[in-house]
Amino acid sequence: MNEHLDDILYPPIEPYDTGTLFAGEGNRLYYEQVGNPDGKPVVFLHGGPGAGVSAWHRRFFDPAVYRVILLDQRGCGRSTPHASEPRADLRHNTTWHLVADLELLRKNLGIPAWQVFGGSWGSALALAYAQAHPEAVTELVLRGIFTLRRHELEWFYEGGAASIVPDLWEDFIAPIPILERSRLMQAYHRRLADPDPAVHVPAAVAWSRWEASNLTLLPDPALVDAMTEERAAVAFARIENHYFLHGGWFEPEQLIAGVDRIRHIPAVIVQGRYDVCTPAMTAWDLHRAWPEADFVMVPDAAHAASEPGIAAALRAATDRFGGASAPAEAETGGEAEVEELEPEDVDAVSEVDSGR
Repeated sequence: MNEHLDDILYPPIEPYDTGTLFAGEGNRLYYEQVGNPDGKPVVFLHGGPGAGVSAWHRRFFDPAVYRVILLDQRGCGRSTPHASEPRADLRHNTTWHLVADLELLRKNLGIPAWQVFGGSWGSALALAYAQAHPEAVTELVLRGIFTLRRHELEWFYEGGAASIVPDLWEDFIAPIPILERSRLMQAYHRRLADPDPAVHVPAAVAWSRWEASNLTLLPDPALVDAMTEERAAVAFARIENHYFLHGGWFEPEQLIAGVDRIRHIPAVIVQGRYDVCTPAMTAWDLHRAWPEADFVMVPDAAHAASEPGIAAALRAATDRFGGASAPAEAETGGEAEVEELEPEDVDAVSEVDSGR
C-alpha cells in the first residue's frame, strides 16, 4: 500500500526485537525495535490517540544510524487491554499515564536520552513528555501540530471544518439526532461508551470515517477502509473521544506556554498548509512561541505523514539529526527559518497509505 513512499523513505525493515512493557493498571504495551541496536535512540509516537503503529512508520529513520523504538500506546494496536472490548475501562488512559509509560520504557531499555518523533496527537504527547522530562530528550521532530486547545477541538469536531467539507460533515453528524448536535463530542461519547456493539460500532465507524476522509489532500479510499475496520475503529474513536472530552488533561495553552522548558532542544516542526484535521494555526502559534525550532510549511499537503512533501521533510529532519546528508529536495533550511517545500521539489505520488 505504501509503494509510492519508496522514493522518499528508507526501505521496509523488520524488528530485531519485540517486547511487552508492563505499564501498570493491567496495561501491557507492545513495543518493537528496528535498525541499529547500537545506534542513536529515537522513539516514534503514533497519532490518534488510539491509532497504533504500522510497519511503514519504521521507515523515517536511517537503519544504519538509528535505534528506533515504536510502541502501541494504551488501549490500541497490539497493546492490551484493547479499547474495542465492550466494557473497556479508560480511567487509566490519560496523557500523563502515557508520559509515565514512555519514561518507564526508556529506563527499562537502558537509554540515557532519545530523540522524540511524533505527529498529530503524537506531537502533543511529544511536547508533554519533553516538557516533563527535558533531560531525556535529545531532539524533537514534530508534525501536524495538535495541542488539544478548545478551539482546535471545536474546529474539527463541533462544526468548523464543515465550512470546507460539508458533504463529509453530513455523514459525520448523521448518526446523531438533531437535538444532540449542539455538543457532538458528548453525543458521540454516550454512544461510544455504550457496551452494546449495535450502538458503539456504528458510532465508531462514523467517527473514524470522518477523520480518515480528511487526513489527505486528495481522497484515499484505501485509508478510509483501513481506518473503518470495526475493531480498530472502536478503539480509535473511544480513545480519541475520551481524550478530547478531557482536553488532554492539559491546562489552557499548556503545551505552547511550556516551550521555555524545551527551548534549548533542537527541533523541527513540519506542517501541511491544507491540514483540515489540525489546521496550520496551531503549528504557527508554536513556531511564534519557539522561533529557535526550524519550521517547515509544506504547501501541497494536508495532515498525513505519508503525503510526499511531509514524508520528505520528516526524513530530512531525522537524517540531519542523525548526521546523514538529507536529499536536496527534502532540506529543511537553516535554524529558525520558515521554509516552504515547493511542489516541484518532491516527486508526485498518490494513494499513499497514511493515518494519524
